Amino acid sequence: MSLGQLIETHGYWVLALGCLLEGETVLVLAGFAAHRGYLDPVAVFAIAAASGFAGDQFYFWLGRRHGAWVLARWPSLAGQANRVRHLIERYHAAVIIGIRFAYGLRVAGPVLLGTMPGSALRFSWLNAVGALLWAGAVGALGWLFGDAAERTLGKLQHLEGWLLLGLACAGAGTWWIRRRRSRRSGPD
Repeated sequence: MSLGQLIETHGYWVLALGCLLEGETVLVLAGFAAHRGYLDPVAVFAIAAASGFAGDQFYFWLGRRHGAWVLARWPSLAGQANRVRHLIERYHAAVIIGIRFAYGLRVAGPVLLGTMPGSALRFSWLNAVGALLWAGAVGALGWLFGDAAERTLGKLQHLEGWLLLGLACAGAGTWWIRRRRSRRSGPD
């Protein structure tokens, strides 16, 4: 099975699963694969937005239903609660839309938002807007990487495996560093 066939066969469900969890790396890779023609760019956008929305909704409801337990389990998360609460009081809509872009708050942000008073319907609406913006922006980074690489290196057919491997390694390295930091300070 070639790299292209592997991506075409498994790319969409890997994208959906990755975007449910954190998603940036897998979405950049999917944007690159869409630029190369292995995945449909509209489907990549739709799956990323829907999965990102669903993941943040889950984390919000986890905070809403089990917030006290989560905060007791991860005291460093409780320490971030005051910062997020202050931001919510000042910039409510912007914080909900932008929380998925904030380093270290991709998962913790919706959990913390769920522990705070506020309308779940309003969170859902603003979360949907944020998911659409996030899917477009991060997916476009992968597309633009593919475009820049093709312009720089010419036709990529013989290099695309190495480029995807390089992107995956960079993403895995970023994930590993974030995990190490979050273990020292609680969940992200």
